[in-house]
Parts: sequence; structure tokens; C-alpha cells
Amino acid sequence: MGAKKYPGKERYPNLMSPLRIGNIRLKNRIIAAPTSPAMISAEGHFTPAMIAYLAEKAKGGAAVVTYGEAIVHSATGKSHNKQLQLDSFGVKQELTEATRAIHNAGAYANIQLSHGGKYGGLASVGGDYGKDGKAYGPSEEDMPQGHVYEMPKEIIHEIVEAYGKAARLVKDCGFDMLMFHAAHGWLFSQFLSPVMNRRTDEYGGSFENRTRFMLEALQAVRDAVGPRFPIEIRLSGDDLSENGLSQEECIEVAKLVDDKVDLINVSCGNHEDPALFCRTHPSSFYERGVNVKFAAEVKKHVKTPVACVGALKDPAQMEQIIADGLADCVEIARGELADPYIPTKALLDQADDITPCIRCYECFAETGQSETVKCTVNPVTGQELCKWSGHKAAQPKKVLIAGGGPGGMEAAITCAARGHDVTLVEKADKLGGNLHPAGAAWFKNDIKELCGVLTRRVERSGVKVVLNTEVTPDYIREMDPDALVVAIGSNELKPPIPGIDSPNVVMAIDAELHPEKLGKRIAIMGGGLVGSEAAIAFHDEGHEVSIIEMKSAVAEEVNSFYRGGLMPEVERSAEIHTDTKVKEITEKGVLCEKDGKDVFIEADTVVCALGFRAPYDLVDQLCDAADEYYIVGDCNNVAKIYQAISGGYYAALQI
Repeated sequence: MGAKKYPGKERYPNLMSPLRIGNIRLKNRIIAAPTSPAMISAEGHFTPAMIAYLAEKAKGGAAVVTYGEAIVHSATGKSHNKQLQLDSFGVKQELTEATRAIHNAGAYANIQLSHGGKYGGLASVGGDYGKDGKAYGPSEEDMPQGHVYEMPKEIIHEIVEAYGKAARLVKDCGFDMLMFHAAHGWLFSQFLSPVMNRRTDEYGGSFENRTRFMLEALQAVRDAVGPRFPIEIRLSGDDLSENGLSQEECIEVAKLVDDKVDLINVSCGNHEDPALFCRTHPSSFYERGVNVKFAAEVKKHVKTPVACVGALKDPAQMEQIIADGLADCVEIARGELADPYIPTKALLDQADDITPCIRCYECFAETGQSETVKCTVNPVTGQELCKWSGHKAAQPKKVLIAGGGPGGMEAAITCAARGHDVTLVEKADKLGGNLHPAGAAWFKNDIKELCGVLTRRVERSGVKVVLNTEVTPDYIREMDPDALVVAIGSNELKPPIPGIDSPNVVMAIDAELHPEKLGKRIAIMGGGLVGSEAAIAFHDEGHEVSIIEMKSAVAEEVNSFYRGGLMPEVERSAEIHTDTKVKEITEKGVLCEKDGKDVFIEADTVVCALGFRAPYDLVDQLCDAADEYYIVGDCNNVAKIYQAISGGYYAALQI
């Protein structure tokens, strides 16, 4: 069969075709885009966990695996609390181990050289540790985070030299290519900006002067690595900001470097602007591939191959992008955290088994919270050193899974893969649990896709599925399993508010699944994530929506990255009443109290979105009926999809 032995090469002939960049030949057109979790030592070195994380992407079939935001000049450019510091003594060993691990798993190793510019001395999205020195930017300015000094020429020259040293170092450590970061509001993006760069010397003013620093550093990199070593540059196709470059100006920058690099990676936006963060890293409120158009426009004006980004994960869409000439290759960041095996699944024509990134930004949030990384839908991400080895269980067991939500399904799939005899029992008429209401809104299709993927995996795993049946202690005793996994979910809270049992009150899950029950005017009690997202969906279906929240802000529990994109949507969709307490529900709406005064919110339907509670009494009864048991998901502690899927996976590894 030769070159045709993989069905994906026929279905995706362009995506699976090779591409030569400098002195390397990519086996396909998929690059694992630069990501930079904080799994870095205090000295600024890779940790074993970081190396394993990168190697897993290589195992998944990407042609190139890229590490992001390696700092070339730590004294002025370290924008995050923990970053890889290429000028740190002793950094070479782990860098070399990383490239060997990536190579051994079948991919080329790439690394992004970066400098935070003024954010090297200011608090940034990446943190505020060690920001007690001066902040240097293109021009002097006062920021909310502090004062910025104009970068002296001697520091500019020092940074140019640092880029050359860093390039030589990464080449010596085995990297096959490097990426020169000149986008996202970092150093060179700041100097390119006619608004931020108000200098009057040779590094400011005209377009030629504003590009000088970038070109000098780029030349230092080229001199260090030689003529055929591949250099990729990350540029904006549009800064989407009055402070940055327009699309036309970004194209001029791309034309300027056309003969100086081997691959042009086109992104957009600004990492440090909350309003643009969710565009640089597109949220679920944008279509997948929303940023591809910027790469397509740049490609019209350059001879160098162009890479695109934009929340891509579907091989069919990627194939079309390349077939239509919009880009020469695609780069995937969050999608590779959700499923690093996207390239291999495309090659094997198994696209319906790709775990979709649900664009929740928990990966970003975890980097700041615990200095690790995690993925809501992939329990292995960030824990590659703990992943299942693939060996079957030493003693196959009869396993009963009570509950067919995400945690129960993940436990069933993993138990079956390890050789156990698994029965999954769900009281509803289909698998998925709360993934169904969670995926009901137009902007939550990623969750709907996740539900489909998990359901198909259960079907293909050989697990025996029993629907429309509730697991009871008697059921467990009669079946007599060797191990029990309790994953029965949680119950919606229904506080004893006067009028809550009225016909015009609908519980949140019921409202999301049956919008036909809703009247024209809707009052949502509860402004957490469920209530906030429901408000957007209901508004876009034509309803007038109010949110009633006791706290001083809605969606307060949501990570800041997702919240940045969520709040503009909530604010356009609903009248928000914060610091407001519900007193009574009537047939005409909700009587509330705010600032000691009564406020009446008119509504045809009142939606109760006041949270969930774990059914601990029932959980205890079920566990008492089995000698070996595991509690997974919301019935253990009400949390998020991550806790359900991760809990199901690791519980299964213990059986």
C-alpha cells in the first residue's frame, strides 16, 4: 500500500503532506503551538513534568512541538512569575533532555524566544513576583501597574546580544528550529506600536525606526544559528487595538521579514488586554478558525510559508484551510492539551474520537493557581508522569459504575481498557448527565461534542450499558461487583423561598433543556456560571432577561481568563441586579431586597440557578453496599467537569 496505507492521507491529503522549512522536513502540516505552563524550577529551568508534557505532544503525531515564551534576558524581560530563563546557569541540561524526549517521540523540537518588554518589570497576566526593579518599554509612561521607563540604548544593545546568545544555546541543546516572538503586546510588539513607541531616536518615530530593534535582534539570531536553521517568527495579522498596528501595517512588517525567516506564524490581539485575550486565544463565543483570515491576508503578500492559529481542532477544517491556500500549516495550542493525539487520529481517519477543547481556559488559570497545568477534558495533561502505562490490570474485576455522566463514562472507558468487566448504569435514558444542559447554549457546542466523544468511546469499549435504571444498595448487593464507582452527580438546590413551587418557576437544568417552557420575560435567581451563561442563551433566543445575585458580582467563581470574554456577553444580555436578595416569588415576578429597600423584578418565568449539592446520604448508602468503592465527580464534592473526568480516570487506575 506504500504511501496510502494510512486512510487519513487520502481524506486529508494537504494536511498530511510534508513541508520543508529550512533544513527540516515536516511529516505533516500540524505544529503543536507554543505553550508555556509554569512547570519550571525556581532557577528558570525545565522540570521533569515539563519535559514529559512536551514529549506527550510529540507522541501524538505533531510534526513540530513548540515550547513558548523562553526569556532571553531575565533581568528585564521576565513577564511571568515562573518562566524558562535561557540566561540562567545550568539551563542546558533540561533543555537537552527535552529535545531528546521530543525527538525520541517522533517530532522536531521548537522553542519561542521572548521578552516581556515593559511587563518584564510590571505585574502582568502571568504574575507579579520579582517585579521590584525598573520596567523598561519603548517610551516612558505611567501604567496602572506602575511607572515605565524608556529603555536605554545600552539595554537595547544588550537584549539584541542576548537574543543571539539564546539562539546559539537552543541550537546547541538540540532544538531543530526556533520561534522569534514579535506579537501579543510583548517587547517588539510594543516597539512596533506608533502609540506606545514615542521615541525620537533611531528606535522610534518612522516605521523604519520602530522596526529597527526587532530586525537587529532577528539578525543576531540568524547570525547565531546560520543560514539554513529554520527561524519562525510570530507576528500579528492585526493588533485589533488603537494602541497597536492595523492589518495593513502588520502586513508591512511581514513583508519586511519575508526574506529573513522560514515560517511566518500569524496571530492577533494582545495577551495583556483582557478584552483581547479572548480573541488572541479565541473563546467559545467565536467560531473556530476566527483568526485564520489574518494569516490568509498576510500570505497574499509574502513568499515565506505561513502558519495560522485560532482554536483549531477539526482535521477537515484544517485540510480546507490548506487546500484553499489560506495557510501552509496549522498550529494548535489548547487543542493539543485537550487531545495531543489530534495528528495521529487525523492520520488514522479517527476524527470522531478527538477530544474537543471546550475553551474554558482552566489550563491558563491553573498555571497561575498551582504553577502546573491541567485540562478540563484530558486527565493526563500536566500529569504525564502519572499516566496509565497501557498495561492491563493484574487481576480483572467485575466493576459497577453508578452514573453515566462525564466521570462515570471516563471511569468505565478506562476500566474497560484495563481489562475489567464493566457495567455502567444510568438512571436517565441516555449517557452524559449534566453535559446535556451544560452544552445546550449555542456557544457551548464544544461540551456537546465532548458528550458525543465520551458516549462513542463507551459504546466502542465493550462496556455493558444499562439505561433508565437507578442504582440502589439492593441493586449493588444483587450484582455483587468486585468494585463500585459512585458517580451519581449532584442535585439542584431549591431553597425554601416563598413561592418557589409556583408554576412559573423552572429549575435551571429544565430551563436549559426545555426552553419552550420559558416566557418572554425571565428572572434568573443566581448569577454564578450557570445563571450567567443561561442569561446569554435565553437573550439570544429572544427573551428579556434579568439576573438576581446576592454577591457584588456575577460569575465571581469563574477564572479570570474565561470571565474576560464572558462578562461582555452577560452585560449585553441581561439586566444585572447584584447585592440583591430574593424575598418572595409571585406570579408576576420576584420581590427582592437591595440596600434595605424592596425591589420588584417583573417576570413571566423565574429560573432557579442557585447551585448544586452533593447527595451524601445516598452516596454513603451505596458505598456501604460494596467492599471496594470509589466516589467520583459532583457526588464527592460539587465542582467542575475537570474533577469528574480526572476523578473517573484515576479511580479506574486504582482498580
